[in-house]
Amino acid sequence: MPGSGFERAPWATDPGASRGRLFAEPASPLRTPYQRDRDRLVHSTAFRRLKYKTQVFVYHEGDHYRTRLTHTLEVAQVARSIARALTLDEDLTEALALAHDVGHPPFGHAGERALDRAMAAHGGFDHNGQSLRVVTRLECRYAEFDGLNLTWETLEGLVKHNGPLTDREGRTIGRYAEKGLPHSIEVYRGQQDLMLWSQPSLEAQIAGIADDIAYDSHDIDDGIRAGLFGLQDLREVPFVAAIIDEVDRTYPGLEQPRRIHEMLRRLLTRMIEDVIAETRRRLGEAQPASAEDVRLAGHPLAGFSGSMAEADRTIKAFLFRRMYREAGVTAVMENAQAIVADLFARYRDDPAAMGEDRLRGIDRTDAGRFARRIADYIAGMTDRFAIDEHRRLFDDTPELR
Repeated sequence: MPGSGFERAPWATDPGASRGRLFAEPASPLRTPYQRDRDRLVHSTAFRRLKYKTQVFVYHEGDHYRTRLTHTLEVAQVARSIARALTLDEDLTEALALAHDVGHPPFGHAGERALDRAMAAHGGFDHNGQSLRVVTRLECRYAEFDGLNLTWETLEGLVKHNGPLTDREGRTIGRYAEKGLPHSIEVYRGQQDLMLWSQPSLEAQIAGIADDIAYDSHDIDDGIRAGLFGLQDLREVPFVAAIIDEVDRTYPGLEQPRRIHEMLRRLLTRMIEDVIAETRRRLGEAQPASAEDVRLAGHPLAGFSGSMAEADRTIKAFLFRRMYREAGVTAVMENAQAIVADLFARYRDDPAAMGEDRLRGIDRTDAGRFARRIADYIAGMTDRFAIDEHRRLFDDTPELR
């Protein structure tokens, strides 16, 4: 197997034993299946668009704030570091980290909420389901198939990186218990069984927790840059307060930018080291002999220790109060939702507003398919393109500041 000349743990995903692709392709003489998946994602249109999609602030708030692209790269770096320490398949882990947000619409979760409301009568909108739709259908680059034709393991991990979606009998659980499976996942499972009831691979579990770690670190950084809170305010979080005290003892009188960075790098390191230690502990208890044993474990084998899970909760609670629900941020996001809602309504009532290319192949007699096509178009927009489209079609585009 090309590129596979290092020792993997028995519970790691083996690229030589991949369940393959929906459309069979010859093996690469130079790359493993998961290296090819990673490379296809990096070269995809959806991945490039992440550069101009919002993380928390809209794109023109400043060059130093995170976008979906910089967030994704930070998740990939954290995930790969953990995967290496646990001797997992690093390429699969990285591919999953790179893929996890490709379905996000413009304006982050604000755009997602607006599209979900607009699509309420047609199965709703979910960014995780849209990510699957992007890589299995909407990327049209290859002569022989739609989508990127990723391996089963990458598709499984993309859908389940936050855990199983159903129980063994097919009943939805967790965040999908009430609303059911996202439309795109429901449709796709008729083509390929991704074992929605089982735990994901360890590589997918690591990608999921790396997302949490990256959020905690970079949203603290962005919140400080935006002036929403300072280091003194962060002392409300005991875990962070202890790190600030450690930095101040080690480097008394350190200037503020370096002080902030020293705090953030220690926070990242502690969280990464905790995941590695706790995952090793759980693996020692469970003794899985294969990646399949990980899927059948009945509970996640990767995760934070109890004390770090509490620290993670307190950080997220602080950020929720001081950043995500801060009055100025909320006002901007409400305006962003209005832009998405306006665009959806306009395209629905006047399909020609999308342009001739977008009208090709649309069946307007099928309301659900037509609405899904509109949602696909809007979800693929960058923040700035959505704003420009709104200005083209409306006279009262709100300022997102």
